[in-house]
Amino acid sequence: MSDFSLDLRSVEDHIEDEDDGMGAARIELGVLDGTTPDEEWIETIEQGTILVLNVEGDVNELAAGFARDVRDEGGELVHFRGFLLAAPPGVHIDTDRLE
Repeated sequence: MSDFSLDLRSVEDHIEDEDDGMGAARIELGVLDGTTPDEEWIETIEQGTILVLNVEGDVNELAAGFARDVRDEGGELVHFRGFLLAAPPGVHIDTDRLE
């Protein structure tokens, strides 16, 4: 038998150290229908959350209050098949396969 030893505490410490401060990736599903305040969507994205919103109405009108702020901060927005995807800075939404 070998003298193999695994210290689980040091493994857990190593995993926690790899966190870059953004926390675990989080995706939030929601409905974009005008009932949620724009500031709430902005705050959620600023916290590093990716939004997948089912659009119920005109996406341009419904997202007008937060889309520019998201883009100005380096985030991305993509309207795809009735959904609006909004990603925080540092998260790229790859649309290459849609072309």
